[in-house]
Amino acid sequence: MKLAVILVNYNGKNYNEACIDSILANDGAGEVKIIVADNASQDDSVRLLEERYVGNEQVEIIQLDDNYGFSCANNVGISCAEAWGADAVILLNNDTEIAPDMLLRLRECAQRHPDCMIAPKIYYSGDRKRIWSAGGSVSPVIKKVRHIGLDETDEGQYDREMETGFATGCCLWIPMEVIEKAGTLDERFFLYYEDTEYSFRLHKLGIPIYYCPKAVVYHKVGASTRGADSPLCAYYIARNWLLCNRLHLGRRYPPFLVYYALNRTACCLLWLAHGKRELVRATLRGIGDYRKGRFGRSAYYR
Repeated sequence: MKLAVILVNYNGKNYNEACIDSILANDGAGEVKIIVADNASQDDSVRLLEERYVGNEQVEIIQLDDNYGFSCANNVGISCAEAWGADAVILLNNDTEIAPDMLLRLRECAQRHPDCMIAPKIYYSGDRKRIWSAGGSVSPVIKKVRHIGLDETDEGQYDREMETGFATGCCLWIPMEVIEKAGTLDERFFLYYEDTEYSFRLHKLGIPIYYCPKAVVYHKVGASTRGADSPLCAYYIARNWLLCNRLHLGRRYPPFLVYYALNRTACCLLWLAHGKRELVRATLRGIGDYRKGRFGRSAYYR
């Protein structure tokens, strides 16, 4: 089997090597190639990668001429993987480290559930018994997604392999057959909700998503986006949540808009109470750009 692990890098010099070395330490998953798609980083990370992995044929670095976002860079990596002849790709955040048998465990799960997307169990890197994601659920009416097990201490309560409603883009196993049927990530999203939209798209096509608890990832949550409580995050969530649900809710979109208005209003009031006016401004800009059809990279938050 030929497996391509795709990492998107944007100023990730503090994380790349630990992630790549954890992948290289894996064994038993077949022929593995690591593709680093760099979004025009400005922190010297590409030079450091080239120096560290010079002569290593398992590591390929693709330098883009601008920051085109998470979706586009992953799609570039997928095209490279396809040209290499990969049977499957793993989209993996570069602010992660994987367990020594993670690739093998995902491969074994894929053999049990062919032509499906698969997500591992993900822990916080700084607390390796605290769960960040054990698959994902989707609410029935407005299709709000949440990480199963978020912030829970792992006591074996999520050790059953099962079909799941949503998978986070932090780590996704995707067979090339699934990509041929469903396409690649939607580049309008740039950052955030591209994984939600892709999960919804697979469900519409009848392609299951499985959670594999024996495959383990450790995630430095928020490292690549300066944390959830940032204007960048507030902007893209405000805009992309609307876009994602407009694409997939159909008749349930108007009820969702009511919930969305209440949810964002509550967040804005809370931010104002704590003096975080820039988060409110970012949210209003996100909503405004959605209404104007402005997607992709924001003119405000880069």
